[in-house]
Amino acid sequence: MSVKQKNVFGGPLETCSRAPLTGFYRSGCCDTGADDLGLHAVCAEMTREFLDFSKARGNDLTVPNPAVGFPGLAPGDRWCLCAGRWVEAVEAGCAPRIVLAATNQEVLEHVPLELLKRHALDLV
Repeated sequence: MSVKQKNVFGGPLETCSRAPLTGFYRSGCCDTGADDLGLHAVCAEMTREFLDFSKARGNDLTVPNPAVGFPGLAPGDRWCLCAGRWVEAVEAGCAPRIVLAATNQEVLEHVPLELLKRHALDLV
């Protein structure tokens, strides 16, 4: 990305994960742009409960897809999730915890900061 993107606090967008390499653009960050129609901008730490939920919704995140650089995920991995899927998981009671410093501020157009904070890993 040519433009530095910001996190939900307006600071620099921190790395979400380099192993596995995440992000819509596989930059390690939850960068987003006009071609990212799913808004893959929520940095979340995977849980078995969430992975099962996603699979039940038709998106099995545990299965690798090398053609698009997707390694398959396991509990404990961090990944840039679609904002909409994360909200669905919140409503179903199985949302994974998130890293706010690595969650893109664009998410705030769809999800209130207070809701994000309730699921944060990086708030004391």
